[in-house]
Amino acid sequence: MSHIPVLLNEAMEILKPRKGEFFIDATFGRGGHSEKILEAIGKTGALLAIDWDEKAKERNSKLLENKNVIFVNSNYAKVKDILKEKNLPKADGLLLDLGFSSDQLEESGKGFSFKKDEPLIMSYGEDGLTAGEVINSYPQEKLEEIIRNLGEERFAGRIARNIVESRNAIPIETSFQLAEIIRKAVPGGYERGRIDPATRTFQALRIYVNGELENLKTVLGDLGVILKSGGRAAIISFHSLEDRIVKNYFRDLKKSDKAELLNKKIITASREEATANPRSRSAKLRGIILK
Repeated sequence: MSHIPVLLNEAMEILKPRKGEFFIDATFGRGGHSEKILEAIGKTGALLAIDWDEKAKERNSKLLENKNVIFVNSNYAKVKDILKEKNLPKADGLLLDLGFSSDQLEESGKGFSFKKDEPLIMSYGEDGLTAGEVINSYPQEKLEEIIRNLGEERFAGRIARNIVESRNAIPIETSFQLAEIIRKAVPGGYERGRIDPATRTFQALRIYVNGELENLKTVLGDLGVILKSGGRAAIISFHSLEDRIVKNYFRDLKKSDKAELLNKKIITASREEATANPRSRSAKLRGIILK
């Protein structure tokens, strides 16, 4: 199945890209949102496309043939630095889609998914901390904290204990190994069978290894440097931790009279989109315009 960009029309309604404008898609991914932005800004506009995954360039080779697109393989938290390095002006719009397509994660070979047996890496970049290092070396209390806070997992204590007991016998090296250890730690009838018991722990490890919440806070703190007056930001998040950060930051900007909210109520996928694209069900969109 081809990749379907989440909340595409709703994001465009927030961003309102116009002819000749300069936009940033800081989470380029498979280029679905970028393609729509490029249509709107036309030949006189420009797009900075950023992605941490080095395979993004190869996946979007056709789109990147467009001379109006500047592609940078980097972390979206570095937008401010990229603008400076490339001698680019403040932008008219910024898009952040904080989700990752399931096929993108499953094709990575880095153990993001418990549906394939792969090494426990889970980092988007090519270096830095790995999930395997966290799982095999962190104290039980720290593991519990990560799983509870970043995975919102109520059985974090039991899972952390089982991980430590298991690694004492044999190192935990693959996604299948870890998923099985987690499943054995939780009670039968976990979440009434609605999700796999490993889901929240894998999410927590991915967020921790990649510093996802810190990255989001960094880019939000840099909005005044990234966007010009009248510049719009649209942020699509996929779990409550991210959405809470965006909501609170946007609220503070409005309170300090530095911006206006572009949607007072959170925007979620329509019934039609949720049916056609199940991953859109948890998507939440918020928009803001700087003064």
